[in-house]
Amino acid sequence: MLNNTQAILSLFFIGVFIFSLSVFIILLRFSKNLGVRGKDVEQIRWNPKTKPSIGGIGFYISFLVGFVALHFIPTNPNSESHVQMIGILVAATLAFLMGLADDAYNTQPLLKFLIQIICGLILVFTGYCITVFNNSFLNVLITIMWVVGIMNSINMLDNMDAISTIVSICILSFAIVVCNSIGQINSALNVLLLSVLASLTTFLIFNFHPSKMFMGDTGSQFIGLLLAIIGIKFCWNINQLSLNYNLPPYSNLLILGLVFILPITDTTTVVINRIRKGHSPFIGGKDHTTHHLFFRGVTEKRIAMLFMIIGLIAITLAYNLLYFASFGLILFSLIFFLIIFLLLYLNTVLFKK
Repeated sequence: MLNNTQAILSLFFIGVFIFSLSVFIILLRFSKNLGVRGKDVEQIRWNPKTKPSIGGIGFYISFLVGFVALHFIPTNPNSESHVQMIGILVAATLAFLMGLADDAYNTQPLLKFLIQIICGLILVFTGYCITVFNNSFLNVLITIMWVVGIMNSINMLDNMDAISTIVSICILSFAIVVCNSIGQINSALNVLLLSVLASLTTFLIFNFHPSKMFMGDTGSQFIGLLLAIIGIKFCWNINQLSLNYNLPPYSNLLILGLVFILPITDTTTVVINRIRKGHSPFIGGKDHTTHHLFFRGVTEKRIAMLFMIIGLIAITLAYNLLYFASFGLILFSLIFFLIIFLLLYLNTVLFKK
């Protein structure tokens, strides 16, 4: 039965990959100006060339294909509830529409922030809430902060060709592998994640340097919302999963740090540096960890490959912590996180233009 399910889901992944390829080709042909600002508007993108920000449209279409597929693929009835699935659909749709409006009309930051909070509240009230405190209010508060933080973090990380795409692929892959290891490969959430992973993998063909299209706010807000859900279920609340091993205290925080090592490092670095210089952390700029690596002489392709290697090593360590959380592995994982964080951060501080 498991082999049949794996075969069905493998074919589903290939089918969505091919479907997404067709979607992106069509979008690239007919959508030349979505997310492209006028020439009189100041550009804060790293890439000065005008390219359509249509990646998110393809992601969302594949996401809907995943929902349709749930009616045909046998799923585990003990996985996500109908209320949770509705919550994911509503929150993801709201994030998508907000990003689409921003790409088309450049919406106000306050409006984006309020919608991100609403997305967090929708997840909380439909069953996706961080449960690390005994106080319900604190759990709700940290959940909303997490959702808003990751949605903005993925948006900020989308500052160079393929970076956000690669990071998102790594995080999605971690969640899918965990689903497989705990016997939830046919869960409803896993089917959705597979459909989005297939779309992201296809998008990487068009987004790798030199890119033909951008993810845009449409993509980064939508993907950020899904990654926030992954963080809640597979990192923050990892002890609630059916693991064959009792995790040591606070292991979930280390797993969280590893899985989201690049978004956490880049966002923290940018916020610290901008506040230190008296600048607003909410205004874009060319001061991300990726930009400073380029200033050091690393090419954009090599930066993307470096982030891919870091991401793969990090999720491998995180996965092994789920079942082999020895003192040595915990120490090595912690040192790895600190080294990556410090190296990327110090590179932005020590560089003199």
